[in-house]
Amino acid sequence: MLTASRRVENAWMTLEQRGAPPAELLSADIYDSWMRCISFGLDTLRPPAPEFVSPAILRQEQQRCSLVRGLALAEMHTLHQQIAGSNFMIAFANPDGLLLDIISDPSFSDASNAASIRPGTIWKESICGTNGLGTAAHLKRPIVVHGRDHFFSRYNNLTCIAAPIFAPDGELAGILDASSDCVSRQAHTQALVAMAATQIENGLFREHHRGNILIAFHNRGEYLHTLSAGLLAVDNEGKILAANRAAGILLHGLPASPGRRFADVFRTKFSTYLDEGRRKERQRLEDDVGSQFVSTIENTRQFPMIQGVSRPRPPLPKEVAPQFVSDDPTVAAVVRRVETAAARKMPILIRGETGTGKEQLARHAHVASGRTGAFVPVNCAALPDSLIEAELFGYAEGAFTGAKKGGAGGLFKEADGGTLFLDEIGDMPVTLQAVLLRFLDDWTVRPVGGVKRQVDVLLVSATNANLDESIAKGRFRSDLLFRLNTLEVTLSPLRERSDFAKIARHLIEKIDPSGDLTESAIDRLAERNWEGNIRELRNILSRLSLAEPGHLIDETSVDNLLGPACGERHPERVSGSDGLKHSLHEVQRALVLTAYAETGNNISKTARRLGVSRNTIYRALRDKQS
Repeated sequence: MLTASRRVENAWMTLEQRGAPPAELLSADIYDSWMRCISFGLDTLRPPAPEFVSPAILRQEQQRCSLVRGLALAEMHTLHQQIAGSNFMIAFANPDGLLLDIISDPSFSDASNAASIRPGTIWKESICGTNGLGTAAHLKRPIVVHGRDHFFSRYNNLTCIAAPIFAPDGELAGILDASSDCVSRQAHTQALVAMAATQIENGLFREHHRGNILIAFHNRGEYLHTLSAGLLAVDNEGKILAANRAAGILLHGLPASPGRRFADVFRTKFSTYLDEGRRKERQRLEDDVGSQFVSTIENTRQFPMIQGVSRPRPPLPKEVAPQFVSDDPTVAAVVRRVETAAARKMPILIRGETGTGKEQLARHAHVASGRTGAFVPVNCAALPDSLIEAELFGYAEGAFTGAKKGGAGGLFKEADGGTLFLDEIGDMPVTLQAVLLRFLDDWTVRPVGGVKRQVDVLLVSATNANLDESIAKGRFRSDLLFRLNTLEVTLSPLRERSDFAKIARHLIEKIDPSGDLTESAIDRLAERNWEGNIRELRNILSRLSLAEPGHLIDETSVDNLLGPACGERHPERVSGSDGLKHSLHEVQRALVLTAYAETGNNISKTARRLGVSRNTIYRALRDKQS
């Protein structure tokens, strides 16, 4: 019997010899895709040149898709951390196959076949043949295109796993893709991509129905806040507005379509359900055929008629704006998700590089939650192993030698009614992980030598470490990660953010209210890679303000402190043959465009060759267009 790879190889030979593939040697989806490619007039031996849109059109489309793109980028960062180090690229495209964003390993970016895989590339089947993004866009369902399944041989060493993302109205909103060389193919990647797509869809659903009553439900209570939970959006009168795909599966055969009534699906009256929602966070639901569900109204705080009247509640907190800049669509989407999770007291895990503002986001979660207790930050790496339990849970007087008179309450008690922020959890000692896991079982603390008691805390964790890699090496417990990341978000590095100028001006206003930055100074600063992110930018701006207190900081000030072009590898100002001095900007742009052409129009490879950030390359290309 022929192996799958041998069957595809034979199909290729037949295609090249006879102009059509044999159906029996290919899966139905790949065969149909190849036949579409032939109908488009594509020749497998003569692939057309890749097609790109201009940087201006790319920016317009990125802005138009800002909501789904923001949610997608957050999931892409998470996916990349889950499968990083395996020569992978994560990509997001719009419904027409226009590639909007990629996150890739350096080894993938350096591959010869990656030259045309960059934002702005059009990946329709009619241009690129059978491929993950284009074929998933056509099929509107997940697809794996492995090796020689691709219509063009230039992609035969790739495995592409793509999943469509649907908007609440059922229309295609985008495509998520994970691609790798075939050697690095991972069987679990397909499931991870599908989960990420579902997470994005649920995020779109919640955003679209923020002003409606949102009901989450599942047969099993422990799955109520997972991807498999059903979501229903209803109006104040109980009319169903929308249901996510999981709800359709759980309510299979029942009339849960838009326009139907809550009472058409469930045996509980809608008014009774709302009344019960005032008193309980969770309640039972029974559908019209007798299936039992655990459910919750996710956004009771937005609707006065659902807010509890049977017992006094503290006044609702006012909506507060973050104390940091969050104009970038990706960051804005992260902030909204964190606010929602904090209001529901869901454990939150914040990932991100050093200096991206993880503690600031944690503090905002505390404020957005409306909790009246303290915000208590804990550096997990600094806790002494021998006193972990005493530091966290406290101790009674005389519990051990050196215990102070009267004992101590511990950090968990200090955070009771408030927020406990566990920073650097990737460096958490294994002994602390076991202690924390026991606490998360019942939210009960037992002071050393004392009596146990329950505490009420919002738990927010943060890390810049690759926890999945730590789990694989036995340095971090997977069961603890599952408890900490009910909501998991990733803060974008500064070099990938679209609101750099606003961040810089926000920081300089905090540092020196009488100072300011010129546009040219901001352009100079934006050219750096900012390995230390916002923290590094704050330090540089502090130094600039000391040199020019109360003055306007211009590009000369930046160059004086950091060197031309912010210390990145650029040519010095030179004189032309006519003896006139050309500007550094013109020389830099010429150098960028030359390197860009030599690398096959590869943004990442150009940036690495010149030792500059990708923003510098984009700016040079924009200048070329103008």
